[in-house]
Parts: sequence; structure tokens; C-alpha cells
Amino acid sequence: MFVDSHCHLSFPELSSRLDEIRAAMAQAGVDRALCICTTLEEFETVHALALAHDNFWSTVGVHPDNEGVTEPSLDDLLTRAALPKVVAIGETGLDYYQMDERKGGRGIADLEWQRERFRTHIRAARQTGKPLVIHTRASSDDTVAILKEEGEDGSAGSAGGVFHCFTETAQVARAALDLGFYISFSGILTFKSAADLREVAAFVPEDRLLIETDSPYLAPVPYRGKTNDPSLVPYVARQIAELRGLPVEAVGELTSRNFERLFAGVSS
Repeated sequence: MFVDSHCHLSFPELSSRLDEIRAAMAQAGVDRALCICTTLEEFETVHALALAHDNFWSTVGVHPDNEGVTEPSLDDLLTRAALPKVVAIGETGLDYYQMDERKGGRGIADLEWQRERFRTHIRAARQTGKPLVIHTRASSDDTVAILKEEGEDGSAGSAGGVFHCFTETAQVARAALDLGFYISFSGILTFKSAADLREVAAFVPEDRLLIETDSPYLAPVPYRGKTNDPSLVPYVARQIAELRGLPVEAVGELTSRNFERLFAGVSS
């Protein structure tokens, strides 16, 4: 009934508990999950999860925040994207959050490597016809601008994709929707401080909504502060159901259909 469209089951907090997590998913009615790649070094492990389980799929990409890892070439991404059960390019995008603190005092101009990495992923998505999984934090103007510069405008030939773990403004959501992208919400939506985000979730069209955990991070209320996993994604669906006056089962069904429409080959 429910799909976790973004999780990190290869991370040690979750990989050591995989049997337990899969049992919890089944009990919670979570029947599928997309396992997200964040480095080329990690790809084989992520891909192996997808190959080993008929209800898991994988992506290929290098997270914008990862430094000191193999820089992906276009060929690196194309070769891996052609493998079975690889359904998307990413996690990719831009992250300018707390630049001075986290990035050694560098400014936006010093992060050109992030922007070039992002462009490489967009080009891979367009060549493969597979959607992008977009991470954007404190960088939405550049994220949207680069997508447009690379031809991602929602027209024929666009790769499209999803703005995952959405925490931006309504204006950014509208820009993403105008480009043909989906919007995915995580457990943050259940936080007391997320009133503005709930307003965004209330207006995103039903046929562009996705839900996710981004586990092991961002566990929803009432599990906030604990290790997250895909079995908790129904709590995100419940929050959306409450906002829209729908049964939670309806949210599970519509987000599952959206997942199937966006990511080819993931039908149950």
C-alpha cells in the first residue's frame, strides 16, 4: 500500500538490521522502497540490495555534499544506470547550507564543483531517460536555474524527477512543479515547527506527491530523534491525509501510483 521513495538502507544503522526492517515494513504495509546511492563507492552495495530483493530498486549518483570521493563522469553514471533495477539518477543537486561552517568558510563561488557535478547528473538523466532525484538545500535558485539551463523545462525530452525531502518554500515548490517535477515529503512534515511546510504539502497536486523517510534520518513524530526506517513512512502519509481530508489508504494508493509513473519498472 505504501512506498518509501527515498531511503538509505546501505547505511550501517540500517544494513545491520535489514531482516528486522523488512519484517516491520511488511507489518506496516510498506511494500516497496527505493534505495538511494550517494557515492560511486557505495553503488555496488546499494545495487546489491535491489538485486537481492524484488521490492527494492536503486539509483546511481553522488550526493552534492560528498567531497573526497570519486567524482562521477558522465560515462560512470551511464554505465551504472544501464544495469538492472537502477531506475533513477541521483541523489544529486546542490547544498549551500551553513557554507561558512561546514565548507571551510568558502562562498558560493567556491562551490562550482557542486554545480558541475549536478550538470553531469542532469546530462546522464537526459541521455538515459531516467528521472533525477534532486537534493536542494539553501540553494533553490541555482538548482532551478541549472535545471533550466540544461533543458529541464518539463517539455518532451526532459528527464524530470523529484525534489526529495522537500523543505523549501511554496514558491520553490511551484517552480519545481512548473518544470514537471514531483515533490516528496519526509517525516519533517510531522514536526511541530513545520507549519509552513504543511501548507506546501496541502497545495501540491495529488498526481505529483511522493512520500519518503530519508532514513536513517528524520524519523516522524512520534519517533522523532530515533533511527528512521522505511516502516515509518505511513506516518508521513497520515499527515498528508489529515491535511487533505483523505483516508490514509487513499494517500498510500495515490503516492504509490505516482511512484510507478515516475520510476519505470517499479510496479508491484
